[in-house]
Amino acid sequence: MQRRRTGTIAVVSALGMTVVLGGCGLTGGSDEVTLKLVAADYGDSKGNSSQEYWDELAESYEANHPDVHVDVTVYSWNDVDRKVREMVEAGEAPDMAQIGAYSDYADKDLLYPADDVLSIPVQANFVSQLAGAGQVKGTQYGLPFAASTRVLFYNKALFDKAGVTPPKSWDDLAEAAEALKDEGVKYPYALPLGPEEAQAETMQWMLSGGGGYTDDVGTYSLDSAQNVDTFTWLRDELVGKGLTGPGAPGKLNRADAFAAFANGDVGMLNGHPSLMKMASDKGVKYGMVTTPGTDGESQSTLGVSDWMTAFRAGGHQEEIGDFLDYVYSDENVLDFSRKYDLLPVTTSASQAMSTSEKDRNLKPFLDELLLSELYPVGKTSWAAVSADVKKQIGQAVASGGNPEDVLARIQTTAMQAGSAE
Repeated sequence: MQRRRTGTIAVVSALGMTVVLGGCGLTGGSDEVTLKLVAADYGDSKGNSSQEYWDELAESYEANHPDVHVDVTVYSWNDVDRKVREMVEAGEAPDMAQIGAYSDYADKDLLYPADDVLSIPVQANFVSQLAGAGQVKGTQYGLPFAASTRVLFYNKALFDKAGVTPPKSWDDLAEAAEALKDEGVKYPYALPLGPEEAQAETMQWMLSGGGGYTDDVGTYSLDSAQNVDTFTWLRDELVGKGLTGPGAPGKLNRADAFAAFANGDVGMLNGHPSLMKMASDKGVKYGMVTTPGTDGESQSTLGVSDWMTAFRAGGHQEEIGDFLDYVYSDENVLDFSRKYDLLPVTTSASQAMSTSEKDRNLKPFLDELLLSELYPVGKTSWAAVSADVKKQIGQAVASGGNPEDVLARIQTTAMQAGSAE
């Protein structure tokens, strides 16, 4: 299979899940190579840990490549990015790492570009939105590994009791939340702007209001008129009217909001595919619709990708590329996606899933993928901006909060962080 080689660097990582491939070494004879892979754990128990997935995939690959051994270490999402960073700083970078961000490594010339490790058919098969998000200054370093989008989940039983239908616009959402509150629902609309994943809920609302983190040419625009209007509406029409439940949204984390939905305490919230299993396991009957926008269904939604990166420190460019081509085969992409309720990152696997009856629950998310926008992960400044959003955005919707001032402060952080790019 034709593979482009230029001798440069780069591969990436970025979404919410993580895999890591580590430094290379020799085993046995001089022609034998060990590829080190560090990966993130997408499982929620020991029984479905990602370690099992990777061990089986490595074993099947090694069966046809006796001179290559793939050594996989899986860490939780709480640890994987830090572990990889520590390995890199110690001069022991893995050969591959599946992590949440890649641009810092690419900026330091530590990664192979996708051109250098993937065959042309494999690289061309990535979903276009995801491939574009993996680029730094026009070169793709981040290889999409797992993807997700957001839709509005609602509790069917609570909606029936309140006599409301799934909302299509912000006004519909506010009216439904009022009715749910009148029926004693604890969280009519759960608004998780806490430090765990505030950047996701923030972007989802910005997009539904016609804004976003950046403008059409990729410049940070957090304090745009659209974003200010969005958070003013949230402050006045949802939070200020007691429609987001007990406690401040700035202290509500996504995991807690999901758990509350699975317990039947939430009328509606933005969610990704993993919420389906959580709700079903607790017997919650739920529905899913496109995120409401200002005057109707939102024209765009949040897309998230985790990233595979290929470090060049170990020098096993050919072996890394051959293994990654195997990783991105339809069979393996679909196997991982189905195991963890995620979206395929390749066009061919997405097409297969969209027509498969057993994957019908994921179709609403697949339909949103081509309309999705991703975080500006190609900017080395994004980590600092995301951290500042998590720290400050809850203040924008608090009682007496000033969305314009809060967004202006975050915009200042973004411009300062981005000045060196």
